[in-house]
Amino acid sequence: MSEEIIYIDVKTLYNFMRDVFIGLKVPKKDAKICADVLISSDLRGIESHGVQRLKMYYDRIISEIQKPITKFEIIKETETTALIDAGHGMGHVAGHHAMELAIKKAKKFGTGAVAVRNSTHYGIAGYYALMAIQEGMIGLTLTNARPSIAPTFGVDPMLGTNPLTIGCPTDEDFPFLIDCATSITQRGKIEVLARTETPTPSGWVIDTNGTLSTDTVDILDKLMKGTAALLPLGGAGETLGGHKGYGYGTAVEIISAALTGGPFMKDLTLERGYKLGHFFLAINIESFLPLETFKKIAGNIVRELRNSKKAPGQSRIYTAGEKEYEMETQRRKTGIPINSSILKDLLVMREMLELSDYSF
Repeated sequence: MSEEIIYIDVKTLYNFMRDVFIGLKVPKKDAKICADVLISSDLRGIESHGVQRLKMYYDRIISEIQKPITKFEIIKETETTALIDAGHGMGHVAGHHAMELAIKKAKKFGTGAVAVRNSTHYGIAGYYALMAIQEGMIGLTLTNARPSIAPTFGVDPMLGTNPLTIGCPTDEDFPFLIDCATSITQRGKIEVLARTETPTPSGWVIDTNGTLSTDTVDILDKLMKGTAALLPLGGAGETLGGHKGYGYGTAVEIISAALTGGPFMKDLTLERGYKLGHFFLAINIESFLPLETFKKIAGNIVRELRNSKKAPGQSRIYTAGEKEYEMETQRRKTGIPINSSILKDLLVMREMLELSDYSF
């Protein structure tokens, strides 16, 4: 179903989101971080984690599900590692602080690994890997999430979408960056489909009877009730490798929860406040070999992949991060597309927080 789309320029949308967070009592410095994570998602074409999510954070803060002020407590620290309690504040701020610390350690000791517990949704994982990339490092991050993924041969939502994200610099204009969930899709993409009244592709979701569901509105309702689940990468069963996505998702859960001493799987509920765990790793490339040598080799790898023989009917091969780079280049010129459903949310927040200076 088609609908009217408006475009809001990047600076205006960033400023509005920043001011929404400030209006919710998020400190100005932290509000800038939160808005930057969200606008980065929209710029890269990841609509599921950009401005669409703003109303979710708004609702959670005013409902006191999470705190607007992020207080950090270092539980344990060594030269190369740290465990931080985020005080159930803003996940974006916790993630930014943790990766900054990991980078600082990596600059001095070669690697930095920081685990975070008692946090909340931190936006796109790729944002934090990019922080390391911008410092000439390899960046890795992962996080658990509220249960929505069924294990292989199961139908009960147990694991979160649990992204495992890694990126590195190249000698090209953009880095290599793989930023995705360990499930076929995430709830946010189904929310995008719901906003446009689009059916969910068969094979993404399974209900408790083992049926592959496609009714998007019904799926969202069942996901909230726990009577449907998303499927891991590879889909149902083992034929197409669903057990591999399931295994990687489990590894993310273990690192996010067991390494932090935090809750896991079905303990990550609304009633308990989604006390998530994150992990961040920065690897200083210069500790192994000159950065320019690494970047050239990494660039050669992705170029050889893109220049390899194409399948019939295909005009182009991409490497991870390339499409997002091109989308960001485009959207910095055209602005961010906003549909009527998201616009409605923006207008509600504008009115409630008295941000009348913004006109959409």
